[in-house]
Amino acid sequence: MKLGLVLAQPPGYSETFFNSKIKGLQHYGFQVTLFCQTNANQFSLCEVKTFPGKSKNPFILILSFLKVFISLIPHFDRVLKWYRLEKNKGIIEFMTKVYLNAPLLKADLDWLHFGFVTMALGRESISKAIGAKMAVSFRGYDINVYPKKFPGCYSKVWDNVNQVHSISHYLEKEALSLGMSPGTPVKIITPAVDLKNINNKFSVANKATIKIVTIARLTWIKGIDFLIEAAAILHEKNINFEWIIIGEGSVPQRERYLYHIFERKLTKKVFLVGKKSHAETINLVNEADYYIQTSLNEGFCNAVLEAQALGKLCIAFNTGGLSENILDNKTGWLVNNFDSRKLIEKLVKIINLPEAKKYEIAIAAKNRVEEQFNIEKQQEEFVQFYKF
Repeated sequence: MKLGLVLAQPPGYSETFFNSKIKGLQHYGFQVTLFCQTNANQFSLCEVKTFPGKSKNPFILILSFLKVFISLIPHFDRVLKWYRLEKNKGIIEFMTKVYLNAPLLKADLDWLHFGFVTMALGRESISKAIGAKMAVSFRGYDINVYPKKFPGCYSKVWDNVNQVHSISHYLEKEALSLGMSPGTPVKIITPAVDLKNINNKFSVANKATIKIVTIARLTWIKGIDFLIEAAAILHEKNINFEWIIIGEGSVPQRERYLYHIFERKLTKKVFLVGKKSHAETINLVNEADYYIQTSLNEGFCNAVLEAQALGKLCIAFNTGGLSENILDNKTGWLVNNFDSRKLIEKLVKIINLPEAKKYEIAIAAKNRVEEQFNIEKQQEEFVQFYKF
């Protein structure tokens, strides 16, 4: 089976979801082609085809247009079919779209899968033009943020999609509220943990200075303001702690959070350590006693899943798909959304739990990840997805 996967760029260091998916499909005999804007990092796990660029030099742009359109002559029937499907597009606008999407128009595929549903915008009917089935994936930003800014943006997606992949039931429910038909086939395939690639140093928290870790981009939806407020409350209780935040952000956002940390007298307590490799991240999580997620919303959250796999005691706001990730009071704890004080009250109670109870929760979390969120299970589910 031939699969085309459309992403903005090849999977990066932290995007184990896509890497494991590609490896798994190849293992089962799938021919996978990745379609991206660029391949700056020379991704080589599968064939990569890049979309034509928009040069600022008009001479180079004209030559590029000519080269692309000559290469499309054998596929003129597909171009014509796409034009008929697009209906209301002006000829100049349509020809621009043809130029930008030439690699897809030339591809022979059984499935065209947009790794983020936003990647399908403007390309909603191209799968029909090339005779392939269309799939899209739901992740947090696709459903929680983008359509709130652009209402009705997915109407053509709902009309053309053959099957949907969602990482949580929560995102499926939200998509229905955004206009997806209740009859649309949806398959829930959650993120998974490659247990072979994590160095587990399992230990139950029992130290004079507790260590807390959070993995989050320095952006508003990750709730960093609530995190800093929670750290200030914890500091007021005279509890010795270090709180490490792993993740990058824009310079203005980083400066804003650094000032907030300084303002709350937390410069020796809360540390923004920036972007880390996956191996470095695992080491930092291993060294922690507690993992805390203060996001305003999450589609599912891979980081929380990996923290549980490492046997960390996890606490998170009860938002989005996190209730599918953490089983409250069984594999971790969920607290009222956006309530930093309640979060710290819960943390203090957990700190004071008997060691045996902490161990019970940590083992339950670890076992659940190993049984229900392992890479092999995820890979098999994707194979079945494309047999639809």
